[in-house]
Amino acid sequence: MKTVNDINFKEKKALIRVDFNVPLDASFNITDDTRIRAAKPTIMKILEDGGSCVLMSHLGRPKNKENEFSLKHLVKPLSDVLGVQVKFADDCISENTSKMVSNLKSGEILLLENLRYYEEETKGAITFAEKLSKFGDVYVNDAFGTAHRAHASTAIIANFFPENKCLGLLLASEIENVKKVLETSEKPVTAIIGGAKVSSKITIIENILDKIDHLIIGGGMAFTFVKALGGKIGSSLVEEDKQDLALEILEEAKKKNVAVHLPIDAIIADSFSATANTRVESVGDIPAGWMGLDVGPKTNELFAKVIRDSKTILWNGPVGVFEMEKFAEGTIVLGKNIAKATQNGSFSLVGGGDSVAAVQKFNLTDKVSYVSTGGGAMLEMLEGKTLPGIKALM
Repeated sequence: MKTVNDINFKEKKALIRVDFNVPLDASFNITDDTRIRAAKPTIMKILEDGGSCVLMSHLGRPKNKENEFSLKHLVKPLSDVLGVQVKFADDCISENTSKMVSNLKSGEILLLENLRYYEEETKGAITFAEKLSKFGDVYVNDAFGTAHRAHASTAIIANFFPENKCLGLLLASEIENVKKVLETSEKPVTAIIGGAKVSSKITIIENILDKIDHLIIGGGMAFTFVKALGGKIGSSLVEEDKQDLALEILEEAKKKNVAVHLPIDAIIADSFSATANTRVESVGDIPAGWMGLDVGPKTNELFAKVIRDSKTILWNGPVGVFEMEKFAEGTIVLGKNIAKATQNGSFSLVGGGDSVAAVQKFNLTDKVSYVSTGGGAMLEMLEGKTLPGIKALM
């Protein structure tokens, strides 16, 4: 697959699928511009070649073209990040937009209105993709966050550019970093899988067992394993119908010589609340009416040792309810230990919404090797799936 570095965009219009699905506050200010900054290298490469850029993205899940989902709110912050005044088309496929595209000169950028104002986008409509395709000489996909969806602008549109399509620099680097874990990792490899449910992570675990040496399981999903092994977990989160599955995972890991590390103690609380009473208890000895909401100090030490001895680390999902200060310690300590291992030469990949939120909240973004911009897309790659948005560029 080609990237933008393989093409000279002089006097060419690049039609770029970006992922500007960014969070906005009540006054429409962007609260996290990571995705906009991540798209900058691709856009600047094209402009420096002497080309122009037509940017297309979705924002949120609009039903009736609501103002809150308009990409017009992004024009100023986008212009500020790029250092170029961005033009805006208030519809993504109108006649007027077509004229704006025709008049676009080298060095200029046009942002199209929200693709999802048209239901044809999510339906993957060929006619909609064809209309969009008229706006560029080269199609560039730089939207890893939507690469797992077979939408008109991410997968179908590429058919109209049989020779002139390529990866943006962000998408190329996302693929490369996931491959580092799955295909070319230096051993020992440790996967840290956290979050609430085993069911949402089962295919990832199954797919990576052949490629890892250590599996750390944390968060709410750990209690399904603890209960399956005969532990008392009080009112902790559990998937009753997944206990057999948990035992199967442990059995499969054993066959493949993967060491599984479960929490050994927990910070337990008498309610799911920031003001709950708390204490430390053995993870398999939680009394009725109490629930585990974070890993305990002994577990932090156990996980720290595994991480310290790892050369490749994948982190997906927190190990506690880090949004509440009382239950954030385990996730903070874990993140700091991953940062320390990275400083000592290990490769660390962080992905999945909650893990990314945690590294941002605790200022660890620049202390790990790579933070993925696409939660669902990264998870599907880890599951071994070929993403429609990537397949379309092959």
